[in-house]
Amino acid sequence: VQLQASGGGLVQAGGSLKLSCLVSGIYFRNVGMAWYRQAPGKQRDLVATITGGDRTDYADSVKGRFTISRDNTQDMMYLQMNSLKPEDTAVYYCNVHHTDWWGQGTQVTVSS
Repeated sequence: VQLQASGGGLVQAGGSLKLSCLVSGIYFRNVGMAWYRQAPGKQRDLVATITGGDRTDYADSVKGRFTISRDNTQDMMYLQMNSLKPEDTAVYYCNVHHTDWWGQGTQVTVSS
């Protein structure tokens, strides 16, 4: 199983970014997926999840600003991040939920 995350970058506070995660080696449409993030010196935290049936859930800190989605025809997962804040700065990881299959991480930096 391989996960390839992309889309990170540097953005000003209030801006937007869209992260992507390409998944291979697994029957994608059947599995739940997740985005996590890890800021320097902090633990890795769950940001958002999406089930195979497209049910979504979010950390309180990102509700109303971030949207997780998936395209089962392309084996892709996305995280649309709007109204970004400096505290959103972290390395973002995609994950097949409840497994040890992780992407390599993509850096998101939000400047004030």
